[in-house]
Parts: sequence; structure tokens; C-alpha cells
Amino acid sequence: MFVETLDTTMKATKTKNIALSGLARRFVVDGLLGEDKALKAQQEATEKNQTLVNYLVENNILNPADIASTASQDFGLPLIDLNAFDSELLPRGVVSEKLITKHHALPLLHRGDRLYVAISDPTNLAALNDFKFHTGINTHGILVEENKLAKIIEDVLEEQEAAALGDLTDTDLDELDITTGELEQDDVSDKEAEDAPIVRFVNKILIDAINKGVSDIHFEPYEKKYRVRYRRDGILYETAVPPLNLAPKITARLKVLSRLDISERRIPQDGHFKMVLSKNRAIDFRVSSCPTVGGEKVVLRVLDPSSAKIGIDELGYEKFQKEMFLTAIGHPQGMVLVTGPTGSGKTISLYTALNILNEEERNISTIEDPVEINLPGINQVNVNTKAGLDFATALRAFLRQDPDIVMVGEIRDLETAEIAIKAAQTGHLVLSTLHTNSAPETLTRLANMGVPTFNIATSVSLIIAQRLARRLCTHCRVTEDVPADTLLKQGFTKEQVKDITLYTNNIEGCEHCKNGYAGRVGLYEVLEVTNDIGKIIMEEGTSLDIMKHARDNGFQTLRESGLVKVYEGITSLEEINRVTKD
Repeated sequence: MFVETLDTTMKATKTKNIALSGLARRFVVDGLLGEDKALKAQQEATEKNQTLVNYLVENNILNPADIASTASQDFGLPLIDLNAFDSELLPRGVVSEKLITKHHALPLLHRGDRLYVAISDPTNLAALNDFKFHTGINTHGILVEENKLAKIIEDVLEEQEAAALGDLTDTDLDELDITTGELEQDDVSDKEAEDAPIVRFVNKILIDAINKGVSDIHFEPYEKKYRVRYRRDGILYETAVPPLNLAPKITARLKVLSRLDISERRIPQDGHFKMVLSKNRAIDFRVSSCPTVGGEKVVLRVLDPSSAKIGIDELGYEKFQKEMFLTAIGHPQGMVLVTGPTGSGKTISLYTALNILNEEERNISTIEDPVEINLPGINQVNVNTKAGLDFATALRAFLRQDPDIVMVGEIRDLETAEIAIKAAQTGHLVLSTLHTNSAPETLTRLANMGVPTFNIATSVSLIIAQRLARRLCTHCRVTEDVPADTLLKQGFTKEQVKDITLYTNNIEGCEHCKNGYAGRVGLYEVLEVTNDIGKIIMEEGTSLDIMKHARDNGFQTLRESGLVKVYEGITSLEEINRVTKD
């Protein structure tokens, strides 16, 4: 009887094991997965056309490091840490982007007649064979962690895409895939807008702007001059001076792209269009025309969806500020307000929060004017005042649609403020922006709008005031000597002055930057609305009262946040003086 039972058990186990792939079976044998869980993971990965490793990592079933370590030992493949690998050493152009994407594998080293290929799945022999077939080089697999492989592949593909954009010829510029916006004017047959030289010129301006990370493009006509300026890292600079007689044609071309009325030159118009760069990347342009004395000025806002996917660690928060931010957006209800002037990065801060919160079990809705970046999985609504769709109207509709999180592009009036606060008090998380100069002023601004102080104190949970400062180029920054007395007057502490190494920009710059700066970093005031601050609000205290209490409890001002960035060598004292007040 015992023998029969043992034989039956062995047969059943053998039948189950046959259904498991080599890697899944290995995880079961090593105790990393239960057999049923392994079978389910293998089946669902196959149904979703994913590798088992990718499925396990994406769904947080196994740690990428554990997968790589186990696979390396059991399959006898070398294992390396991609974080310790210099990406500059990667062989370029050995295989196509299509092959890299298809097999989720990446050439790491090319030595003589050998090509070493990074893979996260040791059973991915198809990748090695395909790479060998297309290159004629003997290929050898190197095991790496799945999450690190996905990241470096994404970086490499973006780099190759950027390089391809930089190599566009005149013919390519003629054939760019540009999708026009949606507006009411159909009669756009002005031939001057379709001249080939004008088309090439406009396309080149757009492509250069994308490559340089420009946020806005200004086409400006004057009495005796026509110029094009880029806003890069918050600073405008001239990039082209076309002949003045081309101004009407360039303007007409831009208005055709954005479906504006090219015959109407007396009133401002707004539109948009999209430029498709590849299968995985498209750039949106928001267009505004305005009549000036010299002619129509046209300004384009460059909206790159990839900027909304920036991680919170890249925004520049101090550790304690980041923890306060994540704690606030992790609450099921309450209001988080981001404040600052136009161009201070408020939208990116809100989109970063939405990306963190964007999960299947949450219903997220936003009302924006306009929607700047499309986020899959989030219900985004454009303000349409002509049709009667304003912030308040959309908010009321959201509250009838079972929301968990609501984002309001901007609180502009009392009606919108009251509805948003009501939502925050009735079990919803509300994210929004206001135009104020500091975090404490935001609370008094709401009171001045007419919102009852009790409602402010019980609904607002966190306020972030922010600015953007240019980052010093790490390739060409230079040190500078500043007397200790001067540093103390600027706001540094005595402890900071003792060991500070002060950097400034190299005005000539280098190939990696513009005038010694490359990119921007955020400066933040993060104010948690505690019970004590709530009491000050209800007692109708001023922003100065709130500031004094916050300062007594470790609050860091924008100026102090900037000085920390100077101390860390991220930016220059001159830049902080430009962005913040003493």
C-alpha cells in the first residue's frame, strides 16, 4: 500500500514538473517559488507574451537580484552588476534597435571574435542565436538583473533615437510626421505656408528644440528684425534670425500646423499639433499666436511626455521634504497644494505625484487648462470655457463619478476652491496649484479668496512652494573663492562655511551645456499643516505668524533650500541669488 501511494505521488509530481520550464522548475527546487505559483506565473507570462523573468519582476513576485543569482549558479552563466558597468563602453550599432527590443537583450562588450550579450533570462537562447546570425560574431550570454537591464536598454534606445534626430537631412525634414491639431478652421490653403524651404526651416527649428531640451520657442517679428528664441533651463536666448520678409510665411506655416485661422491676424488664437518621432515617442506642441506692433508673435510650448515620468529622486527634494511629500500623497484624503510662478515646475511635481499614485485600484481624474501631457490610466479633462466646462463644473462631475484622487490644474476662484476643499473633506485626495510666492502665503491667500478658515485648517495637509534653478555642468564647472564673511551674509551657516567648496559656471560652456549650465533642479519649501498651524489659521493669523511658527519647527525656506544646493555643488551662488530673494 505504501509503495503504491509513493508511486502515485511521484507520478503526480512528475506530471506537474513536466509542465514547468527549466527556469520555473529551478525556482521551485531552490525554494524561491511554490509549484502552483510557478505554474501560474509561467502560464500568465506566456499569455501576456512576456518572459518568465520579466513577469516575475514586473509583478513583484521575486527580487531581480535573487532571480539573477539563482539563474547564474544553476545555468553556469557569469553574473555582473550593470550599475557598476560603464555605459560608455557599450558597443554602438552592432545590432539594430529592433533586435534589442525584440529579444530584450543588449550587447555589452565586443572583443575580437566574441560578442558578450546581457540577458536576464538564461533560457533566452533565441537572442544569442539571432544576434550571432545578424552580426556573424560568436555570442556569449552574461546574466544581469531584469530591472537594471530594462533601464539600460531604455537609455540606449533613447540615446540612439536622439542621435538619429540630430542626423536628419533636408529630405528627412520635409517628411516628418506631424499631426495637426483640432480646431474649427478648415480653410488653410495659403500656398505660402507650404513652401518647401519654409517647411524645412520650421521643422529644423522644432527638431533642434527637442534635441536641446527646450521648453518654449518664440517666433518674434519686429519693425526691422525677425528672430527665433529658445527658452532652455528657464533662460531665453536667440537661436536664429530669418529674413524679415519670411515672417508672414513662417507664421502661416505654424498656424496651418495647429489649425488656426491664417486669415485672422487681429486677435490671439490657441492651438496645438503633434510631431511623431518614432513608434514610442511623440512630442506635443501647444501654440499661441498674438498680434503685436511688428506682426503676429507665435510661441510654442514643447510638451515631452517623458518629462512626466521623471522619478521623485530627480526633482531635488531634500530627504525630509521627500518623506513629507510621499506621506501626504499617501493619505486617502486631504489637499496637497503646489505653488509658485509660471515656469517653476508645478506641473511636473503634480504629474510625478500622479505617476506614483497611478494604480489599477484607484480612480484618478484631472481637470487642466489645457492638458499638457497625456498619462495612460488617468482620466484627463480639458477646460472648455466656450462650452461651459470650467474647473468648478468638471469638479462637480468628478465627485459624481466615484473618484479616489482629483487633480485641479489651478484654483483660480472661490467656487473652485470651495468644491476642491469639500472633496478633500469627504474622503478624496485633491492635488492642485496656486500662484503665491511662499508656502505660508498660500494659506492666507485661500482665506483672502473667501474660504472659511476652519475649512482651510481641516482640509489642507501639505503645501509645496517651488522654484527651478539651473544645474552647473559637471563637465566644465569651475571653483571660485568667496570670503567667509560674504558667505555668512549670504545665509550660509558657520559650519557650512568651514568646509564649503564653491563652484560657478564656465561662461564659455562646453559641448554638454549652455553657458556652463545643463538642466535644472528644484528648490522647495515644504510646509505640513499641523494642528498648531491650523489654530493659527482659525485665529486669522497672518502669513508672518505661520512662517514664524514653521521656522521655530525646522521649516526650510526657498533661499535655504537653494544654499543647500550651492553647498552640494549642484548650482552656483549667482544662480540662487537670481532665483531667490535674500
